[in-house]
Amino acid sequence: MDSARTHTSPPDDARFTAPTGRALATEAVHAGRDDLAAQGLHAPPIDLSTTYPSYDSRGEAARIDAFAATGAEPDGPPVYGRLGNPTVARFETALARLEGTEAAVAFASGMAALSAVLLVRGSMGLRHVVAVRPLYGCSDHLLTAGLLGSEVTWTDPAGVADALRPDTGLVLVESPANPTLAEVDLRAVAHACGSVPLLVDNTFATPVLQRPAEHGARLVLHSATKYLGGHGDVLAGVVACDEEFAGRLRQVRFATGGVLHPLAGYLLLRGLSTLPVRVRAASANAADLAGRLAADPRVARVHYPRIGGAMVSFEVHGDPHAVIGGVRLITPAVSLGSVDTLIQHPASISHRIVDADDRRGAGVGDRLLRLSVGLEDVDDLWADLDRALGERAAGAVSPREALSRAD
Repeated sequence: MDSARTHTSPPDDARFTAPTGRALATEAVHAGRDDLAAQGLHAPPIDLSTTYPSYDSRGEAARIDAFAATGAEPDGPPVYGRLGNPTVARFETALARLEGTEAAVAFASGMAALSAVLLVRGSMGLRHVVAVRPLYGCSDHLLTAGLLGSEVTWTDPAGVADALRPDTGLVLVESPANPTLAEVDLRAVAHACGSVPLLVDNTFATPVLQRPAEHGARLVLHSATKYLGGHGDVLAGVVACDEEFAGRLRQVRFATGGVLHPLAGYLLLRGLSTLPVRVRAASANAADLAGRLAADPRVARVHYPRIGGAMVSFEVHGDPHAVIGGVRLITPAVSLGSVDTLIQHPASISHRIVDADDRRGAGVGDRLLRLSVGLEDVDDLWADLDRALGERAAGAVSPREALSRAD
């Protein structure tokens, strides 16, 4: 929904099941770890090797040749850290299971992952991209500036089919979108794409709330820095996709060097194990705060998606910078998806790089604030927001009364 005028409960992720038939919460704990017990291990090992000894140079050459031909993960022992790493591979296996895809390929950041996708399509002569705003500001800039030789046509979801050209290599959407939380009918957009791959940035929703591959997306992008890691201590990106596309992504990763460090892969695998619990708890807090904000006369508009989730955006009547400067419990910082609550002013930071007219045209106004809700007690969070929002208007209701009106 665009404006949270009714109190919304977060979706129940129990309805999602993995291809194995196990519930998502079970897969989150066990995927990528299935072989550990047989090895007498409980925690996954961290393999920090950059290179691997081999006395079979002919066999090693054959594995390298096979990788060069298809990008398939080499059989047998690892060869070199830029070609692949066992710890990172565990995270990739787990994320693919959660998203319901054949494979996943991890990168050093979300932008490295998106860049690899563009390079794959560009290498095939398919440099044109159809995209729907808003997107994360750096994704927008990467496309608009043509830094990788791409050309972009911006459209709304209904205009995707008409925007396609013979050289269109990709359709890109983000749903819920950063930072307005606008939602896209993924199945309808996938249908409009025809044979052109649809890439969905699923960073905000995570596979707990949405699995784009089930709606026709060929590629699912995550800034794994956010909810997949979940603790603000790892930078990473990942693309979940079919094995054919994964092979091409691995080849680009090998050639360009945008590899994920093994320790980051370990932290991400650990983060996945609590992903459903964290998303469910943070979403409950976010829905609560969305209701309170929607009933507050100091707030002009609230954006909270129908799918739920832990992100809330809201526009204030007063000075948004004063709100940023007034929080004490909530952290004023970029990024999102951590266990603690973060707030930022998109027009100043995450979307500053986007042309001002384009930014406002996509709904990213100068009074918009983006809140990434964490796991703190919701009453403590509201008390901090209430104080930061400043003087209450005459006749304003109390936070408790505002919540009851939003129910």
